[in-house]
Amino acid sequence: MGDPRPEKVAVVDEVKQMLADADGAMLTEYRGLDVAALADLRRALRDAGGEYKIYKNTLVRLAARDAGLEIDDLLTGPTAIAFVGDKADGSAGDVAAVAKALKEFAKTNDALVIKGGVVDDQLLSADDLKALADLPSRDVLLSMLAGALQAPMAKFAGLLAAVPRDFAYGLQALIEKGGGPDAAADAPVIEEAPAEDAAETAAEDAAEEPGEAAEADATEETTETTETEASADAGDDSGDAGEEEEA
Repeated sequence: MGDPRPEKVAVVDEVKQMLADADGAMLTEYRGLDVAALADLRRALRDAGGEYKIYKNTLVRLAARDAGLEIDDLLTGPTAIAFVGDKADGSAGDVAAVAKALKEFAKTNDALVIKGGVVDDQLLSADDLKALADLPSRDVLLSMLAGALQAPMAKFAGLLAAVPRDFAYGLQALIEKGGGPDAAADAPVIEEAPAEDAAETAAEDAAEEPGEAAEADATEETTETTETEASADAGDDSGDAGEEEEA
């Protein structure tokens, strides 16, 4: 058996290099697709960052084995591979977007059959790729992540800004009501008596109250006695005056 032809070796090396550089590779069967349909498919994949290439299964098998990938079960029938790389504008491709492009094209073109693929050296079935196609694109996920990170930071920044603002509003309201730092400094300080002193004062007041009441009662009795004696003397004086008139 002679050495393989140089063109076959070049193709094997090309496939092996593309498998190494790509973020993913999705194998499809394209039997029945005409030239126009293949052009539409390539355009849709290119917009998502995919490059659609057709190779012989024997050469792909050799390249996959050299790369350490076991994809022999997927290499049946006419096979074309969608490699996930950079988009036309130079931005990074999207594995989910390429899978979605294949799935959407297959809905209107029964001739396209998704067989499976490889992503991050992991073998994926056709159902795995279809599930991957339902995930949000890279751009959407990045936007969601940025929004999730931005929301707490914006809230935290708002709280930091609210602290001096609320303090200024409160201070202004206090000044308008006649308060403020100067008024608070000039206000008299009222010292509260300790609880023990307050209790002793209350006890002393309670002890003094009966004595004061007794003195008040004695004063009233003395006043009444004096008034009674004065009335009696007045009566005696009147009696004496009447006797003198009769005499």
